[in-house]
Parts: sequence; structure tokens; C-alpha cells
Amino acid sequence: METTVLRRRAFATGAAAVAVGALALAGLTGVASADPAQGATPTADRLSPGLLDALRRDLGLDATQAKARIADEHRAATVAAALERSLGADFAGARLSGGTAVLTVSTTDRSDVGRITAAGARAEVVAHSLGRLEAAQAALDAVARAKAPKDVPSWYVDISGNRLVVNVAVPRAADRLLAAAGVPRGLVRIERSDERPRALADLRGGDAYYMNGSGRCSIGFPVKRGTQNGFVTAGHCGTAGVTTSGVNQQAQGTFQGSTFPGRDYAWVATNGNWTPRPLVNGYGNGDVTVTGSTQAVAGSSVCRSGSTTGWHCGTIQQHNSSVTYPEGTITGVTRTSVCAEPGDSGGSFISGSQAQGVTSGGSGNCSQGGTTYYQPVNPALSAYGLTLVTSGAPTDPPTNPPTEPGGTWAAGTSYAAGATVTYGGVTYRCLQGHTAQAGWQPPNVPALWQRI
Repeated sequence: METTVLRRRAFATGAAAVAVGALALAGLTGVASADPAQGATPTADRLSPGLLDALRRDLGLDATQAKARIADEHRAATVAAALERSLGADFAGARLSGGTAVLTVSTTDRSDVGRITAAGARAEVVAHSLGRLEAAQAALDAVARAKAPKDVPSWYVDISGNRLVVNVAVPRAADRLLAAAGVPRGLVRIERSDERPRALADLRGGDAYYMNGSGRCSIGFPVKRGTQNGFVTAGHCGTAGVTTSGVNQQAQGTFQGSTFPGRDYAWVATNGNWTPRPLVNGYGNGDVTVTGSTQAVAGSSVCRSGSTTGWHCGTIQQHNSSVTYPEGTITGVTRTSVCAEPGDSGGSFISGSQAQGVTSGGSGNCSQGGTTYYQPVNPALSAYGLTLVTSGAPTDPPTNPPTEPGGTWAAGTSYAAGATVTYGGVTYRCLQGHTAQAGWQPPNVPALWQRI
């Protein structure tokens, strides 16, 4: 099975597991400063019929189950982020499992178990911290950036197994890579794989666009940079200077920046005829509104929109994976069970109403199933100084943010609707889930924060 970029042309062995407090997230307690009166994620009752239909088809969930799961997954992301900060170097990852979306948080220190269960999650004690495994992965990445390894299609940190998994076509290929990177064999699980990843290539997320009048890819998410409108997409779809036309074959824009291989993101600046909307194409089943970009926990449901195969859903398998395409190695992508085909590249990955990333590459197809990787959207936004276009959120942070007056609010933190923070001696309640950015201090963004 060949795994490539698709561009259409015209948590452990030996670890002691402690399963304590196996609670579904519907019963979470002691979660940061969440407001219990808020209940389920506010957006759950307003989810796209198309997204719900795709979750029914691909995950076997009816509408009620899908809404409950998305609400649970949203809360899990908030709990996991808070525990990661609290546990520090002991943190060994978080994942969801089961139909009721049980959150498991791993740690290397048994004394952390009480703290984890008090937050409503299941605790697991393992041998290796996430930081140690990610450092080993980074060592492999460094070797691969110099020269893409032959017969090693992908590698990633498996949180449930508490190992760095290296997928290989030829077993000795893993030995060569590990030796070159200086990674201890005890941190690694080698698995045989026939994958041959490839990039998926052929202003609303999931819509088609065309590069220089030839190849076709899909829009990831509409963005803004200052007053300039545009969208993020996959880097392998085009290099800086490549022009694009839209789904209507009319002149659309130009690639301003592109990174591939290494990472797989790009952004296109569009002309005045294109207005960015906080939407993802539902392909006849209703568009999905984007309200933020909070990263979902591994095990969460995720859906993809692309111009070849429309809507398909699955689950997040591993974050921060590395994958080798014929063009080179890509790092920092997320591995999923969602299918995709040529032309879907660059298209939107979304969990509930939270933007997750843009389609990069994978293997298989939507007839027989496959594995697809997406480039997380937040690193792309950061790399190019872009702001995601969302419903009710500010289009851009202020150009001259004020001096921080102190408080619990912090840029880079993921906040769920109902969470409370202090800033400048005043308390604010979060109105919609988002990841805070510099300049989005609560007094500046009334669409996100309400003074209480």
C-alpha cells in the first residue's frame, strides 16, 4: 500500500499501570475553574447535521451520542492541559478511550495518582515521561531532516504503550536509524508496516482550489494577517509565488509562505473578491462553524472535509508523529484513522467546532479505509503570524498589546467555555473555547471573555 502526499494533477511494556477512578468525563470534578452551570459544551446543540451524519457513518454514533461525546472530548482537552501543567516533568501523556470517552492521564510518579483522580481522570503510572520519549523522537527527526530514512515510513510516541513506535518495512532499517540518532533500544517498539505515506494533494474550509491552473488541493481554514484575507493549507500544495484559482475557477490568490518537507503548512493571500468565513464545507449536509482551535486529546473523534471525498470521520491516534514521504520526512503531524484521497490535501480537520489541522498525507482510500496525517493548525498560524477566522471571535489581536497587569490569564493556555480567570484585578468568564494568543487579553476580546 503506497502512502504519499495526495496531490491531484490536471501510553507500556514493563510499566506499572494503576487504573484508579475510571470515570467518564460526564462526571468530571475539580476541573480547574470550570463553571458547572455551563454543563456540556455550548456548541454541542449547534453541531452541523453533516458532521453528525459523518460521525454516525464512520463511528457508529447517533446524534445524541455524538453530541455527548464531543462535549466530553472538549472537557477532556481542558482537564488534560491543566494536568500537563500541574504534573510537569512527570507527565507522560493523555488519551481518551471507550464509547464514553474516558480520559486517562499517565505519570511517572505514583504520588501524582491522587491529583489525577481528583481532576476526574483515570491515572496510569508508567516508566517513561512524555518529555523523554519526545526527546528520543526529536533525535530521530534530526537525523531524518539531514537525510530521509529509507524503509522507515513513520514514527511516533504511543502514549498508551509508553514507547516510541518506529514503523519499518525492513527491520534493520530501524536499527540504522536508532544508531544514527543515539536512541536507546529500550525506549522503542519496532513494528512492521507496509505504509508508504504520500502527501494528499490533488473562503471555506474543505473547498477546492487550483494551483497555477493545474493541480488541485483543498482549503484548510480561512485566516487573516492584519487586514489581508487568506487561508492555510498544506505546504506540499505549492511554493511561495504559486497562484491559485478558486472552486469557481476564478482568480483567487498567491502562496505567501510554504514549508515542505520538514513540516507541511502554507498560507495563501487572497484577493478582494474572496471573503473569509468561519466555516468548513459540509458537502450538502450543512456547513460546520469554527469557534476556536483547542487541540483535542488523543482518542477524540475528528472529521475531515476535502474536495475529493467530502466528509469523513475517525479518531485521533497519536499527536506529534513523524512520517516519511518520497519528498522527505515530515515531523509534528497528527496520525488519524480517517480516510482521504488525492485532492483532499490541505483540507480541514475539525473536532466538534475546534479547528485541528490541515490534511497532509496518508495511505489507503475511502473505499477500503486508511491512515491519514494532518498538520496541526496552531503551529501554522504561529509560523506566519496568522489569526484563525472564527465565529464571534476577534479577527486579529491588537497590534500593540498592553503591558501585562498580572492575573491567572496566560497566552498559550486552552480555555473552555465557563472557565474563569483573573486579569488586572478583575475576574472574567470564558464565553467560547479557544487557545489564548498574545493580544487577546480578556478586556480586549469581549467575544471571548465576559467580565463578572
